[in-house]
Amino acid sequence: MSRIRSAALDRRTFLTATGAVGAAAGLGFALGLGTDRPAAAVTVAPGPAPAAPAPVQAPAVPRAPYTKGTTLGSVAAPRGTSGYRRLADGPAWDRVVRADLAAAHGGRDRRRTALASFVQFTDLHLVDVQSPLRYEYLRAETASAWRPQEALSVAGVVSLIERVNALPGGPATGAPLSFVMTTGDNTDNNSKLELDWFLTAMSGGRITPNSGDPRRYEGVQDSGLTLYWQPDSALRDADKKLGFPRLHGFLDAAIRTVHSPGLRLPWYSTVGNHDSLPGGCYAPGDPYWTEIATGGRKLETLPAAEAAKVWKAVKNGLDPKGEDFKRLLKAHARQARPVTPDERRAPFTRAEYLKAHLDPARTGPGPHGHGYTAASLAEDRLYYTFPVSDHVLGVSLDTTDPGGHYTGSVGDGQLRWLERVLKDEAKGAGRHVLVFSHHTSKTMNNTRPDPARPHEKRHGGAELVEVLAAHPGVVGWINGHSHKNDITPHGSFWEVSTASHIDFPQLARVIELVDNHDGTLSLFTTLVESAAPHRTDFTDLSQTGLAALYRELSFNAPEARTDLAGTARDRNVELLVKR
Repeated sequence: MSRIRSAALDRRTFLTATGAVGAAAGLGFALGLGTDRPAAAVTVAPGPAPAAPAPVQAPAVPRAPYTKGTTLGSVAAPRGTSGYRRLADGPAWDRVVRADLAAAHGGRDRRRTALASFVQFTDLHLVDVQSPLRYEYLRAETASAWRPQEALSVAGVVSLIERVNALPGGPATGAPLSFVMTTGDNTDNNSKLELDWFLTAMSGGRITPNSGDPRRYEGVQDSGLTLYWQPDSALRDADKKLGFPRLHGFLDAAIRTVHSPGLRLPWYSTVGNHDSLPGGCYAPGDPYWTEIATGGRKLETLPAAEAAKVWKAVKNGLDPKGEDFKRLLKAHARQARPVTPDERRAPFTRAEYLKAHLDPARTGPGPHGHGYTAASLAEDRLYYTFPVSDHVLGVSLDTTDPGGHYTGSVGDGQLRWLERVLKDEAKGAGRHVLVFSHHTSKTMNNTRPDPARPHEKRHGGAELVEVLAAHPGVVGWINGHSHKNDITPHGSFWEVSTASHIDFPQLARVIELVDNHDGTLSLFTTLVESAAPHRTDFTDLSQTGLAALYRELSFNAPEARTDLAGTARDRNVELLVKR
């Protein structure tokens, strides 16, 4: 098959090569490839992909690099120096060339050919903030237990989808974007309702981000507790003392129906620990988690000493099955707030996760199953390969440890499968390989046995790096989990970790792989924010206004980390690697 070119190529050919025909026609308008209009959704049924027609040959020189709508053009930045700070348009992040793994030869911008162009979402954390299984009462111990922006996660994700739908192609090359890959933690609490919201947001439709009582909000933000921001109340809670506003109607707006256009691009799914484990850290399968999640009591406060003990156990993986956590919930049952029970909050199983992705109603622009197949369901397998383009293979891994705890690993069976895939690729098509996972190499240190395979060895990040480095076809390992931009060279390939979309600066990453025709390849990465304006208006509680507020609240979240954007070397970069 001919190489995919970076400029005026046939988009249907490009998308057929990825196994996912049906991306938006509107994404080619800047390249002179069509008008800006949504494409009709195409359901791609399981089965062998049709043979691709011969691509239209095009000049190798990219035609339409751009900056607008990306962090190369502008980035949300705070005004003022203290208190609650409003956001506005800030200076752009420049592109940095990194030659750690290969020399940067002059003239490569005139001869390079685009091999792949796509978008990474990670750590969307669509949150049912009213779920009784959440542990917001640990907020004093960790900022990740509860965030003031969480009630707006659906509006924020839909705005990110709107941004990607409007991108005219890869910012570095102008090549059409062929798909979106989500690298896990699409849900926050392994909840069926959150999974429904995620799939609806990606495929398009109406989402009502409410659970329990359909008429009103029932959660920590109307609890009257000073531990949490009480937006509709005059109460001087801890956040208002730091300058957070009082916003009349905030909670009613937060549970109002949101409309998602759905991605115009095909998309693939990689699983994360918050997708697989209740609370993102407890071993699944215990009926008690379902009892709590769907029940009518919600614990919202806990004595400081007990909260500290619980967080220590979570942080250090001391209670992977949640036995101590269960005893705590039972001991404080009388202090829990009465709420409306809701069966939709139940944790989902691996099989239910796969079936939901395989539902034809969720196919959208494809591919059917979003990487998962009927064989995945039959074999209880959440890892797979897929064609990124003519000359690039994608590998999606499952790095969650079913034994519990939020750090990751891979089982022996999956590692041996990966080695076979890489060896077969080297002997056969010889494509470049991009690997996707949720966990990073630094956060894969959990080798607790899988309860379903107690005798199978688990492997950490260092071992996975060794396997990938042993196969020269591997160009990049793309992941999330850490909620931080961090790019690491590993001898022969790059590890690209991307910040989350729930914590500031709330980003996604466009990734473009090019052949420089000088013995090197370049991985271009460009960060993008949601489509919401940087400036907020406290009187604007529309869907767009809430998405803007989602970003600003995340910036101001007390105790939130301020290093998640990473350095300039972790953001907009050109990463050179030997071909």
